[in-house]
This record gives sequence, C-alpha cells and structure tokens, in this order.
Amino acid sequence: MFFGGAERYVVELARAMARKVPTTLLTFGSSPRRGIDGALATRTMRNWINFRRFRFDPMNPFLFSSIASADFVHVHQTYTMIASYVAILGKVMRKPIFTTDLGGGGYGLHRVTDTRDWFAQHLHISQFARRLAGHDSLPNARVIYGGVDPERFHPDASVPRTNDVVIVSRLLPHKGINYLIDAIEGPMRLRVIGRPYRHAADYRKLLTERAAGKNVIFDEHCDDAELLRAYQGALCVVSASVYQSVFGASHPNTELLGLSLLEGMACGRPAIATNVASLPELIEDGVTGFIVPPNDPSALREKIQWLMTHSVEADRMGEAARQRVLRLFTWDAAAEKCLEAYREAMIGNQSSRSADSTTAIANHQREL
Repeated sequence: MFFGGAERYVVELARAMARKVPTTLLTFGSSPRRGIDGALATRTMRNWINFRRFRFDPMNPFLFSSIASADFVHVHQTYTMIASYVAILGKVMRKPIFTTDLGGGGYGLHRVTDTRDWFAQHLHISQFARRLAGHDSLPNARVIYGGVDPERFHPDASVPRTNDVVIVSRLLPHKGINYLIDAIEGPMRLRVIGRPYRHAADYRKLLTERAAGKNVIFDEHCDDAELLRAYQGALCVVSASVYQSVFGASHPNTELLGLSLLEGMACGRPAIATNVASLPELIEDGVTGFIVPPNDPSALREKIQWLMTHSVEADRMGEAARQRVLRLFTWDAAAEKCLEAYREAMIGNQSSRSADSTTAIANHQREL
C-alpha cells in the first residue's frame, strides 16, 4: 500500500494508461529488474547515485535506449536531474516529452535556466498545481486531475456504518491532524490512518498528547482491505491540511491533489476539507461535503456534528460525492486527458518535421 500520494499517482495513472495503450512504467532503484502488473510492464533501472537525497533524484545515463524506443515519454517530477536529462534526450531525438510535477524538487537544470519550453506539455494534477508552477498563462500547460479507481473504491451497504471520522494521511505537521484531534469531543471517534516519520517525531508526540482522553485511534498498519472498509463505514472522510503548521512553519505547496479525500468520496461518504490548495476543487461545498477554514477546530467540529445529526442528508451528500468523483476524478479520465495531450503534441511534432523538410528542400533548390 502507498500512503504517499505522489507514488500512488504515478502507479495508478500508469495502470489506467496500460488498459488503453501499451505502457511501461520505468522507475529507479538499487538493482535492475522487470515485471508485469496486469497490462502494465514495469522496469526498474539502477540508480547510479542511490544515496541520501539522491535516492529520490535518480540518474542513469543509459536511459536513452528506453527513450529511443518510446513513442512518447511522460516524466513525473519536473524539477529533478532525470527530468532535465530526459528533456534533453527528447530534444536530440525529436520526441515530445511530457511532465507532471508531484511536489518536491531536486537538482535539475531548472536551477540555472528556464526549462518550461523543453517539455511538449506540462500536465498538472490540479488547478492549484498549475497556479503554483506559474503556468496559468502557459500555452503548453493543462490540468488532467486523477484520483480514484471507482471499481476498487465503492460503497458497500453490508459494511456497518459508524460515527468514525476518518483521515488518511502521513503524520506530518502540514496535514493539520492536530486541529482535527482538537475538534473531537463527546461521542465522536477519530481514526487516523497513516504512518509517522522519524524527522517528525515531535509532531507524533504532539498528536499523542492532544489525543489523550479522547476517542482517537492511530492506525499505522492498515492494509488495503481495512482501508476500504474504513472508508465505507465512515461518517465522513477529512483532510485538515494547513498552510501554516502548529509549529509556525509555512507550507505553500501542500496538497497538490487530495487522493485520500477522493477515495473516501468514491466510497459514498461525504468529505470535509480545509480551504487550502487543491482541496476546494474536489468538494462542492454543501453538496458533496463541506469546506472549512484551516487551523480551525471549531469549524471542523461544527460540520462533524452536523453530519452526525443529519444522517439522511449525510448519505445524500455521500451519493453526490461519488457521482462527482465518477464525473471528474478517475484514473481513466486522467489517462484520456493524457492521451489527448500526447496526440496533439505528436501531430504538432510531425507538422514541425514536415515544415523542416520543406525548408530543407527549398534551400537545396536555391543552391541548385
């Protein structure tokens, strides 16, 4: 199971793409290997600098053979060494390269020059992600979204309904879990599904202290089946992310796309989210759930209480939430938007080659 949204995004989009066109998911690790995941071919290349920060910013110069054999290449994580290298190879081989940024960053050539036009298309996962990148007016930037496999994440009437408020999240300060814990009182029960991180041990300690005496469960070892049941039986699913954490740190690029929120919505449950980053794009306030201010336990508490005391309306919201996901946030829909971008770029690339050939012929005729 992937708790990190970036990892899940890449794998699920590749799986959806493989159902439509031959697709290979190429990743990097300590040793090479190949495999098959349904219709998806997978390949791991050795990362030549597999230590410290470079585990997440890999490099392998022999990638050029894979680029040469592909009709198009889609890079995930724009601001890395490997993305710069692939973009250069694309220029040399005259192949369109597409990129989707999933947050974070590395040591690519973007640090010394503007690389935006090195890519045929920037395929953003939300309107917020596009704005954050400064691509609002960039002609070769569009939003593809992504989110959920609705056959995997679905309602199930046989799962007992609970009053559990469910949040699926890494236990990191910008996720705002402490504010959600502060909102819990009386008969409310909060289930926090996610793992802690060594570098955020102080935050995990803070959450434990805030949860003392409250009906709060920390589930750090939830498997896929348990996660699905947690969504299906929940009162609601919540994302409480913040721009400024309880420790005062700023997080302007949080939540490029709230995948766990969409998974809970696909299971037919209403959602509550803070008015932060991409989250307002996912929820239709008052119809599929509620948007509340960040860093505000009382606002979270008010909406949770409303859902507890309005079960019929809550179920109606959950049904509307699933329909919104089916309409806008499926992996198949994201894959179709990618294919549309690929086709447009391929047509443009072929036209460019044709124009270059015409110019070359005209120059040759002038020389004669």
